[in-house]
Amino acid sequence: MTSPQILEPYVFPRTGTSIRNRLVLAAMTNKQSHADGTLSDDELEWLAARARGGFGMVTTCAAHVSLDGQGWDGELGVFDDSLLPGLARLAGALRSEGAVSLVQIFHGGVRAPSRLTGQQPFSASAFQLDGEDFEVPREATVLDIERTIAAFASAARRCAEAGFDGVEIHGAHGYLITQFLGTISNTRDDEWGGSLENRARFLRRIVAAVREATPDAFLVGVRISPEVAEQGVELEDSLTVAKWLAADGVDFVHVSNWDSFKPPAAHPESDKMLTTWFREAVGVEVPLIATGSVWTPAEADQLLTQGANMVGLARAAIGNASWPHSAARPDWIPARPPYTAEHLRAAGVSEKMVAYMRLWKGFVTDVR
Repeated sequence: MTSPQILEPYVFPRTGTSIRNRLVLAAMTNKQSHADGTLSDDELEWLAARARGGFGMVTTCAAHVSLDGQGWDGELGVFDDSLLPGLARLAGALRSEGAVSLVQIFHGGVRAPSRLTGQQPFSASAFQLDGEDFEVPREATVLDIERTIAAFASAARRCAEAGFDGVEIHGAHGYLITQFLGTISNTRDDEWGGSLENRARFLRRIVAAVREATPDAFLVGVRISPEVAEQGVELEDSLTVAKWLAADGVDFVHVSNWDSFKPPAAHPESDKMLTTWFREAVGVEVPLIATGSVWTPAEADQLLTQGANMVGLARAAIGNASWPHSAARPDWIPARPPYTAEHLRAAGVSEKMVAYMRLWKGFVTDVR
């Protein structure tokens, strides 16, 4: 029986960075860091266990680039040089386990609640969405925009100084960059709103600033969502943005499919999956990571045939810390939820993260 293709190594064309296989631990919220943004032992162990388990590339949770961008409790910070010792410790741990390391850098925008930041959240524009805890944001000033771009660049510089191999700029899942891309969340009439070119300016300026602030061999990629209906992000616009990012020279585009085995919502009749749509948009030269509903080696290989160069695992990696090593065994079947707390603790998941995952329907069980 041949080994899964997903276990073959990959080399990033621009930097020459080599990863031992095509498996990426996707960024996941885990709420394990300290209240001041410093790294905790629990967060380090959660990530190091997946590096030991064989993942070619390991991505941290979304880490806020400024104090006004924090999205949740227990979030890793990259907003100040005082955080460098913990970041360096994490980068060193991942490197010692053989993984290429990325920090996912982000700003929550409207999803940075005032109870954490002490101030009204800002976004591309003031807008209203349904939701009990939704806080109407103020419209970002040009100064807000410029200082946030600078904060992304400074955060990336810290990540490079700490010894990480790169950053993933979080332009997906409804956070600040997505809010600029959407037609509902961005109704500005200046250079930062209106046309898609203007709405994408914030992201593209961040990419340029991050590139300028970091060494040439440092990986700079972007994660995007194909569609975020509530904010007015549509597939055709996301495909165009991906094409522009490719032209701008990003080291990878990471498409967050949610379900990689369904056609896009905009084209439910299509037999072409989302990964293929994005491969066609960015061309053959740009590394593409696809994440969403992958559990088995066969499913991961399927995404490679659809055009991905690498495949991200999220929930499948929580209960299967050694997924890559295990995938080399013929007929291996990964454990699926519901997981017992004991199973998760054995997989390097802390009590704090187990408590968080109890909020996910059907993920944690007390039945042995």
